[in-house]
Amino acid sequence: MNALGRTAEISDLLDPARAVAMQATLDLSGPALGAGDPLPPFWHYIYFWDALRPAGLGRDGHPRTGDFIPNLGLPRRMWAGGALQFHAPILLGTSATKVTKIIDVSEKQARSGRLAVVTLQHQVLQSGQVCLSEDQSLLYREEATADAPKPVPPTAPTDETVRQSRSFSATDLFRYSALTFNGHRIHYDRDYAMQVEGYAGLIVHGPILAQMLVNLGQSLLGELKTFSFRATSPLFDFEEATFCARPDGEGLKLWARGPDGRMCMSAEAS
Repeated sequence: MNALGRTAEISDLLDPARAVAMQATLDLSGPALGAGDPLPPFWHYIYFWDALRPAGLGRDGHPRTGDFIPNLGLPRRMWAGGALQFHAPILLGTSATKVTKIIDVSEKQARSGRLAVVTLQHQVLQSGQVCLSEDQSLLYREEATADAPKPVPPTAPTDETVRQSRSFSATDLFRYSALTFNGHRIHYDRDYAMQVEGYAGLIVHGPILAQMLVNLGQSLLGELKTFSFRATSPLFDFEEATFCARPDGEGLKLWARGPDGRMCMSAEAS
């Protein structure tokens, strides 16, 4: 496909004030982050905004397909997973550059309908050094219909050695959307999420779930070298999630469990 190898580049001055706002949004205690401090892992998504004018957006509030991301005729989008390697600290108050490349586009027929996965490779560079590399998988699906088979989520393990629970209000979702400049309407437009995309309520961002698992992994391992995750079922704003971890060799298995025991996200950290 001719989209393979397509690249984009965005540079940004990493304003510490935005990181302080992220601390508040995630309800984290501790001193306010400032210039020269390392950016916490997975917080690069509050920078490198792709601020498009309205004509550049699709109906869902995301950048429209057919420009950078190919138009595959599949209007519903979700973040399916990712794999990150942390090479060096990203320092606040200093310019950095994110380079994105399309490395794979695959389509398949699933029980719930036609699917496509677009894999993006990101690198964040500062002072010419690659500080972070990441593969991000985006899932595209057909229109929601009342008679379409619903995906059956896996059941989450219950053998965790550490757990934390948290719910996310509509305000939490709005603030995270604002910080990441994420216009996806499933996170703040309840009518759109339910009536157009067929969900039961507002969707908690997959990156929020991943962020909570990153935070849990970091609290247990210290500085992270790698983190990978896979989204398996949406979590809604009226639900509480349990974030779980257990040792696995020199690293951790992590997961987010919904209130009914379903697996919302699985992850590994080292």
